[in-house]
Amino acid sequence: MTKKKVFWVLFITFIVLVIPFLDIYDFNTKGEPREAIVSYNMLESGNWILPRNSVGEIAYKPPFFHWCIAAVSYVCGEVNEFTSRLPSAVAFISLCLLTFSFFAKRRNMFTALLTVAICFTCNELHRQGFNCRVDMMLTLFTVTALYRLYRWYERGMKDVPWVAILMMSLGVLTKGPIGTLLPCLVTGVFLLLRRVNFFKAFLWMCGIGILSLILPALWYYAAYQQAGQEFLDLALEENVGRMTNTMSYQVHTNPWYANFIYLLVGLLPWVILLVISLFTLPYRSWRESIKKKDKPENSVWRRINTWLKEGDPIIVFSHTAVVVIFIFYCIPDCKRNVYLMPMYPFLAFFIARYIYWLVDHRNKSIKIYGGFVSILGMMLIIILVLNQFIHIPDSFFHGRRAQNSIDMVYHLHTIWNVWSWVQIAIPCLLCAYWWKWLRGEKSSYHRHVLDIILMTVALYIPIDAVVKPAALNAQSVKHIAMEIDQKVPEDKGKLYEYIEDGEQAKGDPVHFFELNFYMHDRIGLFSTKPDKGYLLIGANDAELRLKEFEQEGYHFTEVYNSGKKTVMKQQLKMYQFEHL
Repeated sequence: MTKKKVFWVLFITFIVLVIPFLDIYDFNTKGEPREAIVSYNMLESGNWILPRNSVGEIAYKPPFFHWCIAAVSYVCGEVNEFTSRLPSAVAFISLCLLTFSFFAKRRNMFTALLTVAICFTCNELHRQGFNCRVDMMLTLFTVTALYRLYRWYERGMKDVPWVAILMMSLGVLTKGPIGTLLPCLVTGVFLLLRRVNFFKAFLWMCGIGILSLILPALWYYAAYQQAGQEFLDLALEENVGRMTNTMSYQVHTNPWYANFIYLLVGLLPWVILLVISLFTLPYRSWRESIKKKDKPENSVWRRINTWLKEGDPIIVFSHTAVVVIFIFYCIPDCKRNVYLMPMYPFLAFFIARYIYWLVDHRNKSIKIYGGFVSILGMMLIIILVLNQFIHIPDSFFHGRRAQNSIDMVYHLHTIWNVWSWVQIAIPCLLCAYWWKWLRGEKSSYHRHVLDIILMTVALYIPIDAVVKPAALNAQSVKHIAMEIDQKVPEDKGKLYEYIEDGEQAKGDPVHFFELNFYMHDRIGLFSTKPDKGYLLIGANDAELRLKEFEQEGYHFTEVYNSGKKTVMKQQLKMYQFEHL
């Protein structure tokens, strides 16, 4: 098949494997509804610059991601799980397709196809492609800018890379100046390694960076006009303070080596192949070969220096991207797995090249890993089928998360239909046929790798369609929001919240984001001291503060509690109150 045909096959495949699964599970963390509410406020208020939510707070991130959600939701008629996750899904699919196109033009089809397969199936990118968060969209803009800047270098740096500049501008409008800083930093270091004059490289990167900030500056100015010092303080803390470790509050604080753990987990399942291969490499023959070829004048530094100057530029560029991004995110105390996402397409390229080398040398780790994936897949299917026919009593589960486990088993029992059986049959057949394809010593290792890709992609079908909805819906509090909304409709009274951790927090405020989204942003702050309404409060917080509120003249009558289901680790209670 030609590269163009493969591109369209990948496009259709990714659409089929991603888009239908965006709305089959509810919001279950604070992050997704927090972003979705911003878009809801845009449509409700008509303020597309800096809308405020029901508690009067402005968004922590620039608005491009929220504009996309709002635009899709306007066409669809409402902000929901599908419209909120669609921009991330489109960004994920686009990232995979652009990665294929970028490496297919510079490497053989097998390496490019393997690279995009690793991108699509690696744990971190695949997971974030289904989330209503800004990180996947930022990753798309950052990586696309890097691809275009490399193309600009290939063409002799003779013109202005306008597409890269546009991508960086959209990156800034998605998550702040990091959208410009990271592509310019990676490209600048690469140019220096390729012996481009320092001042020429510096001036080019400064010029490109400044041009990319013009479009975002218009929004920053408009936002400042609306919120003034409040917006300026927030922008400085979120961008400068986070990078320089001068924030007024601590968030996601982790040691530098946490980034290694994030990468190992994020690259699953392919990191398992890398580990298996370590036990099958010909170390002894390598050492003997190095001793024969090594000469005193060929120092390690000289070989590295020659490689940086004369080596394959795409390999040097990919190495530079991986190293610079990793080191950059080791500097701040705040570390998260999603920060490293721009590394993954380049890491996928190196893993693909390594697998290509294993295939050329008919390394047995390919067959071992294929057998591992096949057995893992069949075990997953067996567990799902047994769970459907075997009743697990509620008493089997213990501990703080027992109710979530009970709910997950319940959801696994209720979501089964004909389509569910088809979804688990596909990977089951592929995993079983692996052993048939494996027969014969002369079987093609290229075929084995393609089979592994098919099995890995197929395994994500039951995970995305069956396992993930059951597990995540068990954590969702949507049904609690529906119960509260039914008990207290919008025309019956105003809802307020009190969260002790939120009241004590110096930054990154804690709210009932999920409840608020499903009740259309109608929860205010009890700290504003309203005269009457309905108070949402955790059982522990109620025990701690309710008597204090009664001493202030409030009278409370309990009208609802969430029972065994918890919200933010507490049983949720709702009181009708009036200030006497």
